[in-house]
Amino acid sequence: MSLGITGASGHLGRLTTDALLERVHPSDVVLVTRDPSKLTAASTLGAQVRPGDFSDPSTLDEAFAGIERLLLISTHVVGERVPGHLAAIDAARRAGARHVLYTSIINPAPENPAVVAADHRATEEGLLDSGLEWTFLRNSIYAEYQVPTASQAIATGRHVHNSGDGGVSYVSREDCAAAAAGALAGGAEPGRAYDITGREAITAADLAALASELSGRPIEVVGLDDDAYVAALVEQAQMPEPVARNIASFGASAREGFAATVGDGVERLSGRPPRSFRDVLTAHLDELVPA
Repeated sequence: MSLGITGASGHLGRLTTDALLERVHPSDVVLVTRDPSKLTAASTLGAQVRPGDFSDPSTLDEAFAGIERLLLISTHVVGERVPGHLAAIDAARRAGARHVLYTSIINPAPENPAVVAADHRATEEGLLDSGLEWTFLRNSIYAEYQVPTASQAIATGRHVHNSGDGGVSYVSREDCAAAAAGALAGGAEPGRAYDITGREAITAADLAALASELSGRPIEVVGLDDDAYVAALVEQAQMPEPVARNIASFGASAREGFAATVGDGVERLSGRPPRSFRDVLTAHLDELVPA
């Protein structure tokens, strides 16, 4: 069976490719990317590398030709990516794909204030309407994204947040890739959404306590409301207000309980338990506490 990955030269795409090539023969793998020159190593192993750009749908029919099961990795431009996602779904259908798997987020409900929720929900709805077999891989927030957060808390002695007592089931990007590879290789059931998460929901207080333990430095937890948090990001981090509000939306999502889901998707699809949040921070200890 021909298995395809879009966005294959991105961070998640590369990790997923590596994990997939441990499961299937390279000749069964098709890697779609805007820049094939970035995937010469996989090509050398025997994977097919094809150019394809969601912003130019005319490139996708040829890119997807012969692919039976496609992993559609969400692109990164929030608020602008849905047309490209829908174009890819249409191209997959025209090319004769049977099953499309999509990297979404946990709880992409209309009530979820996270700025990314609407894009993922619209893409899921497009896939539901496509007539194709579908699987949603609903990834939690990458644990690696919290390395700079923990580092700043250690450096300043303060962890400023707007997530209240809400938790986030942070998951490592590597675990997301392993789950996606397992799903694409045949481990995912059509018509099912899998929650791809870490082992537990981590609150702001938990993060500060772990950063303090790893660094040996005291950290004060400072909770703010959304407006005050946005103002702090603008004034202290010199962040444009629209960007600050986008970031604050994730704290609001956690505070309202949308980010705390803990699922078994990683273990079910990859065959191994997810790494703990502690393990991820410990692996980046040199970034948390520079010498």
